[in-house]
Amino acid sequence: MSAEPRINDRIRVPEVRLVGPSGEQVGIVPLAKALELAQEYDLDLVEVAANARPPVCKLMDYGKFKYESAMKAREARKNQAHTVIKEMKLRPKIDPHDYDTKKGHVVRFLKQGDKVKITIMFRGREQSRPELGYRLLQRLAEDVADLGFVESNPKQDGRNMIMVLGPHKKKTEAMAEARQAQEARKAEAKANPGKSQNAADADSVQAAEEPAEA
Repeated sequence: MSAEPRINDRIRVPEVRLVGPSGEQVGIVPLAKALELAQEYDLDLVEVAANARPPVCKLMDYGKFKYESAMKAREARKNQAHTVIKEMKLRPKIDPHDYDTKKGHVVRFLKQGDKVKITIMFRGREQSRPELGYRLLQRLAEDVADLGFVESNPKQDGRNMIMVLGPHKKKTEAMAEARQAQEARKAEAKANPGKSQNAADADSVQAAEEPAEA
């Protein structure tokens, strides 16, 4: 069966199993009778199961059916969750402030339902101390354990050490929560135009920021 079903005069069989506009089973009828009923109801005769014997046809508004199908497909694409892998780079001897900043970005990514690739970059003599990177990765994994889990254990990759964190929350759940939060902010903005709008603007700026790599 092609993507576009045969309708009305393009149906070329002697008889069809007819389904009425409300889904009721009319039964096997000659094609001419089915076309006559379609004209009577001001609807289209649409072949919905071409491989059946005889083919199954339904009375429907085909233009409306195509439009609704396109809208459903569009909404499905809109809500489709794409797996995204963010990356965060750290040095084995990172200072506490930078660590907290980087950890904050990792937390945000995991809350959004994204995976995070953590890369520890070794330079010079640091390459002889891989345990520094391993301990740092373990610490980070423990600090964000409530939001994510270790999907790929730490492993050496040349001068780097890599670990991948996966979110506990599915991407679709994160997207739904983000939409709810956005709607809540809009509702608050209507109730308190000045204060809430400033908060919404601050949230937008923060969401747009990208983490700086070490």
